[in-house]
Amino acid sequence: MVDAVLFDLDGVIVDSEPVWEEVRRAYVAEHGGTWQPDTQRRLMGMSTGEWAAYLSGELGVDRSAEQVATEVVAEMTRRYAQRVPLIDDAVAVVRRTAARWPLGLASSSPTRLIAAALDATGLVEAFGATLSTEETARGKPAPDVWLAVAARLGVDPARCVAVEDSSNGVRSAAAAGCRVVAVPHGSYPLDPDAEKLAAVVLPSIDALTPEVVERAACT
Repeated sequence: MVDAVLFDLDGVIVDSEPVWEEVRRAYVAEHGGTWQPDTQRRLMGMSTGEWAAYLSGELGVDRSAEQVATEVVAEMTRRYAQRVPLIDDAVAVVRRTAARWPLGLASSSPTRLIAAALDATGLVEAFGATLSTEETARGKPAPDVWLAVAARLGVDPARCVAVEDSSNGVRSAAAAGCRVVAVPHGSYPLDPDAEKLAAVVLPSIDALTPEVVERAACT
């Protein structure tokens, strides 16, 4: 039995991970830091405060965490104002799913970017609850944001199916007790441990049908 379907935003509805990587790579280089081979994978799922502190502390950027967050998000907002990089068929899939179940959105994006993405897609009304990890104590892979969204919808996380793309996102949703449908990005494949946590792994978001959601819930 499925009481609600909870979506991630980045990498599921919006193909923003490559944009985030481009913007943060350039920012680190511009401000004296050193981008590491595993940096992007580490950053995926972190809250704004967490990744800003990581760039400022671990990568050696010569700006405070607060400055990093403000300046990087400002650049992402500028990019979104030019074009929100929607994933093909994602909007139709969300609408199809919303016709069957209540929906929640659990995202690591800042609240202002969530709003920009939902405005651009016309999906504001599709979600009964939306939440950024800016508003939770911990980002992904901690379960906080999924637990909070389920609570706002008034449903048990164990009766929810979560749709995620990243390893940290899958870990996060599984830790919350959700059944997870993973739709990994071609450039950022799942780590083996995260793949094992997913009830279903799909090649693309357009493969997410009501039948797949129900199958995931029973796995």
